[in-house]
Amino acid sequence: MSTCKISPHKKGFTLVELLIVVLLVSLIYFLGFSNIKLAKKEPKALSPLNLKETISASKNFTGQLSLLCVNKCKTCLLRHDISSGYQPYSHGIDLTDIKAYTIDSRNSLMQIEYERYDDKKVCLRMDFYPNGSSTQIILENKEGAYFLPAYFEKAKKFASVEDAKDYWLENTQLVSDGGEFY
Repeated sequence: MSTCKISPHKKGFTLVELLIVVLLVSLIYFLGFSNIKLAKKEPKALSPLNLKETISASKNFTGQLSLLCVNKCKTCLLRHDISSGYQPYSHGIDLTDIKAYTIDSRNSLMQIEYERYDDKKVCLRMDFYPNGSSTQIILENKEGAYFLPAYFEKAKKFASVEDAKDYWLENTQLVSDGGEFY
């Protein structure tokens, strides 16, 4: 039977050697990766189809918010409440040349003419409220027409503003008929 003897000169690493290795690895890590930012999920560019969802899901939405777009909807601003000023929306915007419509008391389409802001023509203004509702509106651009409902439904795309208007009126009729049994 052979016995294996451990040489008295072979030892493990000393504490100082281990500390030096940890220090070197940490130094290399921090020098090599200090400028690399972890990918944060950036909001999608505002478009007619994702406008409500993007604003409602953003960190800027604290319950009530107003969106104001100027410069042919190439620049958008956000305001948290009536007492605060507008701040620039810092993410992408894909609302260029948007026209906004509402329906008047005779159920006719009416293009919305907004006021001016900082002597610039406002092309879109929407309010978002704590209960999840927002301004109900129809938007139109060269790709089509979009119905943005006041409540929880998602935005819908249509071939024309008239189709979006018909959908708006149909949904309004369904909601108003919902309480007939009372």
